[in-house]
Amino acid sequence: MIVFPAIDLKAGQVVRLAEGDMDRATVYGDDPAAQAMLFAEAGAQHLHVVDLDGSFAGRAENREAVEAIVAAFPGYVQLGGGIRTREAVAGWFDLGVARIVMGTAALKDPQFVKDMAAEFPGGIVVAVDARDGMVATEGWAAVSDVPMVDLARRFEDAGVASLLFTDIGRDGLLKGCNIDATVDLARRVDIPVIASGGVKGLDDIHLLALHAHEGIEGVITGRALYDGRLDLAAAIAMANRA
Repeated sequence: MIVFPAIDLKAGQVVRLAEGDMDRATVYGDDPAAQAMLFAEAGAQHLHVVDLDGSFAGRAENREAVEAIVAAFPGYVQLGGGIRTREAVAGWFDLGVARIVMGTAALKDPQFVKDMAAEFPGGIVVAVDARDGMVATEGWAAVSDVPMVDLARRFEDAGVASLLFTDIGRDGLLKGCNIDATVDLARRVDIPVIASGGVKGLDDIHLLALHAHEGIEGVITGRALYDGRLDLAAAIAMANRA
């Protein structure tokens, strides 16, 4: 199981939000590339990066910061946030991004996402961001009437690499990952699932790792790392044992 430390970008700074609310941002640093290197030194081989401003704007808003991260980090960078055109997808892959996360586009233009998955095999991750089981879009500012499982099933046999499931109500709040909902989703689809939202410590990593054989590919963690509640090296070691 993969542990993805997260770098969320807002106005070029490293931040964490509470429940996806841009007005509830905590700033953890102003050098995203340096943060990426710290994660690499702790043993991370994968990194999850989100252009938060881009999620709302529908286009890249923290390009320089992302470019610096990709240049500095020796492993694989997974990027999301406002990537909604083929030109944007291709441009990020050309830069060296390993995987692109698409959320709003997955709901509003699923055929486009499927086309990208076919054109860039293994490179597209579909974000299933949900509040109370319903899909949210536009940087989580809008909640749809589409159940998360229905959205996920639209992409079975489409060639997407993974589903990234985030329980918005837990994100950035250290309430603990929604293990039950994550595992339930993994059992109901044939696509590997990455857990996100609320990770607070090693117990979450351990519980998710127990279900790695059921399709849990990885877990994203942010605030717990920045607040010192979770040791990245220990988390990676525990996930590797799975």
